[in-house]
Amino acid sequence: EPRSPCCCLAWTLLIATMNCLVFLLNLLLMFVIFTIVLLPTIVVVYFGFQCHSQVLHSSARYCKSILDDNSSSALIILGFVIMSPLLVVAMAIYCSLARRLQLLVCFQPYSLALYKGGRWCRRGEGAPCCARACNTQLKAWV
Repeated sequence: EPRSPCCCLAWTLLIATMNCLVFLLNLLLMFVIFTIVLLPTIVVVYFGFQCHSQVLHSSARYCKSILDDNSSSALIILGFVIMSPLLVVAMAIYCSLARRLQLLVCFQPYSLALYKGGRWCRRGEGAPCCARACNTQLKAWV
């Protein structure tokens, strides 16, 4: 049975807000994981650029005594080389965590706003939410 226009608008706003919160949660989780995993790359590239005479040329003690232009260039190259495998590791960690928490299943369809009778439910496996029909076979991906 279709909802009234005012009720449909209220439900649409509620579902849109919930979907935006789930999206922001996914984005925050991805940002935290990528920051932690890519921290070695960030540090190595930062010190390489900081001590290179053509870029920032810091007057820090370690730049004068330990790192010259050649070693700074090596740090920059090393940082960009180790970035690729660390990106793969970060994406694998995020995907496994999103799958374990079933975050992609939390997005609600807008058909809940249009018709009465759709329901939200909780799955018995500890997931925070599930899709419209409470199907226990529902998966975000195989």
